[in-house]
Amino acid sequence: MKAEELKLIVKEKYGQIAEQCSDEKSCGCGSSCCGPGVDYTVFSENYDTKEGYNPEADLNLGCGIPTDYAGIKKGDHVLDLGSGAGNDCFVARSIVGDSGKVTGIDMTEPMIKKAKENCTRLGYTNIEFISGDIEAMPFDYNKFDVVISNCVLNLVPDKAKAFREIFRVLKRGGHFCVSDVVVKGNLSEKMKKDAEMYAGCVSGASEMNEYLKIISDSGFTEATVHKKKEIRLPDILLSEYNDHDEVNSYHSGERGIFSITVSARKAV
Repeated sequence: MKAEELKLIVKEKYGQIAEQCSDEKSCGCGSSCCGPGVDYTVFSENYDTKEGYNPEADLNLGCGIPTDYAGIKKGDHVLDLGSGAGNDCFVARSIVGDSGKVTGIDMTEPMIKKAKENCTRLGYTNIEFISGDIEAMPFDYNKFDVVISNCVLNLVPDKAKAFREIFRVLKRGGHFCVSDVVVKGNLSEKMKKDAEMYAGCVSGASEMNEYLKIISDSGFTEATVHKKKEIRLPDILLSEYNDHDEVNSYHSGERGIFSITVSARKAV
């Protein structure tokens, strides 16, 4: 599929999630919410103890908690890529305080609408949500102190372009911290080509070493993987996209799907 086709798939699927969850306090948006196929909650982690956490903004679509390792400070201007309903933005806002600012960018209009509604209800005046494409962000150079993202860059067709954009909008000496999905070994061709597996954060994932190379090639230094967790998809799902030997290669560790949280810095 072409890049624009992939983006349209993501827009439609995550727009559907936002709309179906609009009346829920905390909708899991897994297979029960979005129909048969990939359970979008399989990667998610528990935010319950995090300051600033708001259940209405948590659609359980992340694969880590990037704010845990992002080194955000009071007064920082933080950018959240693929901000969804605002979950990580509200956690980041609790750290930057009244003197800081948080900006969320998302290309899915129903998500932007839901995030703005959540923000209005919470009464925050130093958070903004912008509609835009991560591969071509509508921001000036050297604007943000910290960039975060949670299970979104795997959905971007051109990850090299996305990381170059992150580099561009970060201030000198700034840094990013993202949670994302990567793979070990090669995904089957059937899995790579499936739209549902793409929107479910699997088939668009890069091989881990390739992912880290994209980061370094984009100009970043001090890349650090803070956390790595294997994601085990159920055999019944793996069997839809893999033959018997391919399924066994996941069991043996030859292949694997992982969530990682990684940070890197833009030199001064």
